[in-house]
Amino acid sequence: MLLVNTIREKFEDAVIGLQKRNFPQAEETLKQVLELDNKRKEAQNERDNLQAESNSISKEIGMLMKSGKKEEAEKAKARTGEIKAQVKTLEEAYNQIEEELKHLLYSIPNIPHDSVPAGKSADDNIVMLENGNIPVLNDDKLPHWELIKKYDIIDFDLGVKITGAGFPVYKGKGARLQRALINFFLDEAVKNGYSEVQPPILVNEDSGYGTGQLPDKEGQMYEATADKLFLIPTAEVPITNLFRDVILQEQDFPIKNAGHTPCFRREAGSWGAHVRGLNRLHQFDKVEIVQISHPDKSYEALEDMSIYVQSLLQKLELPYRVLKLCGGDMGFTSALTYDMEVYSAAQERWLEVSSVSNFETYQANRLKLRYKSEDKKTNLAHTLNGSALALPRIVAAILENNQTAEGIKMPKVLVPYLGFDKI
Repeated sequence: MLLVNTIREKFEDAVIGLQKRNFPQAEETLKQVLELDNKRKEAQNERDNLQAESNSISKEIGMLMKSGKKEEAEKAKARTGEIKAQVKTLEEAYNQIEEELKHLLYSIPNIPHDSVPAGKSADDNIVMLENGNIPVLNDDKLPHWELIKKYDIIDFDLGVKITGAGFPVYKGKGARLQRALINFFLDEAVKNGYSEVQPPILVNEDSGYGTGQLPDKEGQMYEATADKLFLIPTAEVPITNLFRDVILQEQDFPIKNAGHTPCFRREAGSWGAHVRGLNRLHQFDKVEIVQISHPDKSYEALEDMSIYVQSLLQKLELPYRVLKLCGGDMGFTSALTYDMEVYSAAQERWLEVSSVSNFETYQANRLKLRYKSEDKKTNLAHTLNGSALALPRIVAAILENNQTAEGIKMPKVLVPYLGFDKI
């Protein structure tokens, strides 16, 4: 969440940034934050002054008793009783203001980086670059949802029988393609300095609040209600929460972790041709990369993460493009996001397969993720994450782009993992 001091010191910049996101009543909301903060400080000062008075009177009572001034000592005791009641009232008021301020801050998204363009939707995103040749297929080309039936490698009907729509069953070479991609992505991450972790796929409320899934995306997550646990929408949540309530040393940076998990998303309200087949699922596999960075190095780290994800797409021989997201299309917690999209030759459209984002201090403030600098001061770290990569649309593009009359050719880099070069 945003730092109150940042809002106070850079009020106009914060308003302009939130307006880029089309955040309603940005100025009024930020003013409300500052008003609540002022009330909180007033309550705290009054409480501290009363506590100081009580401490002073307590010392005075001892001296009065020693001097035999019992009546004056009793009056002083009565005053400490009054102060105690006042302090209790002030503490209740302070806690109420603190809670109200916290929930208001939870409702405010991150302030975009200066380079983020204003805009309302994906139509306003900026294409930064395109790479690779878009394949030209025959007129009898098939979308992946037809190819998987033709070659019997992914079965949506079985998934419906077992669970419901959006939970496919991968079979034979389809299952092996999944496993090959996961192992390839993890191996590449380790080669690039990421430490592999295997986190839980259920998280508690504190973890959800820590990375910003709660309260913003509560309706999009599957919940184990009996235990108040949530199935993760992305490995970003458990991996970043490894560092909740942690104080790092400056020499610890950069911290680079990668992990494979299944991901679960309710995707409420999603329908239509654009979400057909593997384009949008309720359960899918993904390898996530997470970095904890020194604030001075976080945007350098973001560029490195973008280049790294692009290298995976190049090795998979997939045409792709990189977008800088506009304010209206960015995630709630992000300060700057790059999306990577691959071209789906049978669907004849671009499919998002990765987002890499810098959250600056937004998550760290919620997580209480700090570091000690050389001057011994404690500061908030910066957090970043990215998909490297999400499997479903990668699989869709591989199947569609590489289809031939003889079968579907596999990218050369996957053949050692697969044990075959064609489906």
